Amino acid sequence: MTTQAGSGKKLVVLGSGESGVGAALLAQAKGYDVFVSDGGPLKPQYREKLMAAGIRFEEGTHTLEEILSASEIVKSPGIPEKAAVMKAVREKGIRVISEIDLASRYTKARIIAITGTNGKTTTTLLTHHLLQAAGYRVGLGGNVGYSFAELVIDDQYDWYVLELSSFQLDDSYDFRPTVAMLLNITPDHLDRYDYSLERYAQAKLRITRNLDSSSYFIYNADDKVIQREYQSVFVDTNDLPFSLHQRPDARTAASYRSETELRVHIPQVQDDGEETISIAGSPLIGLHNRQNIAAAVLAARVAGLTVEQIEAGLPTFQNAEHRLQPVGEIGGARFINDSKATNVEAAWYALDGVKAPIVWIAGGTDKGNDYTTLLPLAREKVKALICLGVDNAKLQASFGEIVPHVEETRDVREAVRRAAELARSGDVVLLSPACASFDLFKNYEDRGRQFAEAVKELRPESQEPSA
Repeated sequence: MTTQAGSGKKLVVLGSGESGVGAALLAQAKGYDVFVSDGGPLKPQYREKLMAAGIRFEEGTHTLEEILSASEIVKSPGIPEKAAVMKAVREKGIRVISEIDLASRYTKARIIAITGTNGKTTTTLLTHHLLQAAGYRVGLGGNVGYSFAELVIDDQYDWYVLELSSFQLDDSYDFRPTVAMLLNITPDHLDRYDYSLERYAQAKLRITRNLDSSSYFIYNADDKVIQREYQSVFVDTNDLPFSLHQRPDARTAASYRSETELRVHIPQVQDDGEETISIAGSPLIGLHNRQNIAAAVLAARVAGLTVEQIEAGLPTFQNAEHRLQPVGEIGGARFINDSKATNVEAAWYALDGVKAPIVWIAGGTDKGNDYTTLLPLAREKVKALICLGVDNAKLQASFGEIVPHVEETRDVREAVRRAAELARSGDVVLLSPACASFDLFKNYEDRGRQFAEAVKELRPESQEPSA
């Protein structure tokens, strides 16, 4: 990684969100002449940051004369290549990089970079938590809402744990993490990749492009798309595949002996063969979280944590809100907020992970969902389905003959009240919508917060929420 300053060169930042403003602040600190351009309105907090720093900016337009005079451009992840401003930039041939590339120029810290379609945030937060609990000086950034570039201005950490989307990786060329991690690849955001799963997968695999023999690549050996696409990537690095199963057909660095025992074998960092790490204390549930834990544990071991430090850190982890988050108990039934489950696959993981009888709250804006994969789980586990949405016809048609009791509502408080009436002690009331939230809510966070608030209002004062 180089550390040369900007030396007065002009750097234009396209986009003014967390990533863009962080890039602008870092570039200014390193001596660049910085200009920020956003085709939409700036959020007040970001406008204030730019004004306080004396950084020039524009909003609601892209002035091409100003933009095309840049020696380098940092493009925010949300700007698609088909945007008119990007067509003009590409035609001019100006170098375009990501905030991640810019930030990595100015730090010598070691980096754990995490991508995948599902599970990125949980795995990023867990990896960061394990290192922090062990006393490491570790920063958290990327797609979890903290600008990596802004963190690098002070650069107070020995390690950074970064969640990276495919959009952030698209314009990354020189970024070289110490540990790269790919959790899974399933169809998502395909409109940005010409509706090609292969192109989307290759965007994710850009995380490996600069790995070398001193780096590590942690990936899901059970994911067929990763297995297929990784064969076309030529990387001389230390592969650390993980699996939910003992795999006689493949060497894995981590696999499960049982639901709570993880076998870990990393010859590069272990002196005495295999280790067994207990995950029994982890509050995370479901098969997908066992995959997330395996990946985080491998990263922690590579970073130098002991088995004892990992086993001590797992039980104290608190996941981000709206991801299989316990929010209370009423009459012995546990209420779980999984509002982040906005697609069928995420709902499958939630239903599969809950071992008790389920009162399921689902529904919202259907994204062309095919519920076929959920039918066996619904038949086995779901005693009642409460459809929470404007149009519930597809849910009712899919599950009406499978689930013993199906009803609908457009009010989250009514959904919680009815769920509490239908549930018995030992049951789980699960909000895992399998749909987007925009028919009744601002976003999935708003849906999850309203659900948690409704549980709190209904819960007797003597009952505390379960941890």
